[in-house]
This record gives sequence, structure tokens and C-alpha cells, in this order.
Amino acid sequence: QVQPIESGGGLVQLGESLTLSCAASEPNFAVVDMAWSRQPPGKVRESVALISGATGIIRWGDSVKERFTVSRDNAKKTMYLQMNNLKPEDTAIYFCTVGGLRGQGTQVIVSS
Repeated sequence: QVQPIESGGGLVQLGESLTLSCAASEPNFAVVDMAWSRQPPGKVRESVALISGATGIIRWGDSVKERFTVSRDNAKKTMYLQMNNLKPEDTAIYFCTVGGLRGQGTQVIVSS
């Protein structure tokens, strides 16, 4: 299988929004477990959202609850991370994981 590919990162200002995409080739995209994670500069990778393939239930990281949302287009095998009210502490490399495969990440920088 091929790693998923994240895109949509960039430089934004405090309070702005950004949507990341995760394009996958997983044949069972509609039912596999997925995740978004991030690695801030100089820190370890942390969980942003864990999405159960079986139930669709999302477990959010505490720091992003009520600001971020996840959606997906099963026909396009693409998952999205909508990030609102971005803060400088959201600056990180964002990764998606689909069916156990993690992408290379996309950089998000939030300037104050």
C-alpha cells in the first residue's frame, strides 16, 4: 500500500482557519481506523483525533476540542481536518494515518 498524502498546510494568522486533506489509497477506506496527529517544533508527536472505522466515533485531543472537526469523502478516499480559531500553539507538522499507514505530514504555522 501507499502512504496517505497530507496537503493544505501553510502559514496563517492567529484566529484564522485552515483545512488539511489526507488522500489515501486504502481499499477499505470507509471502514478502517484513521487518525490525525501533530508534532510541534521540538516536541513529541501528539494525537489530534482518533477516528474509529467501526463506529465513526472520534476521540479528540484536549487542546483541539471544539475548534477542529473531521470529515471524509469515501468516494475520493480523502479525509479532512478543519481547523478553526488557530493558535500559535497549533504550529506543528500534521500527519494523517489511514489503516495503519502514516503520511509524511504537512506543516502548519500559526503566527501571532
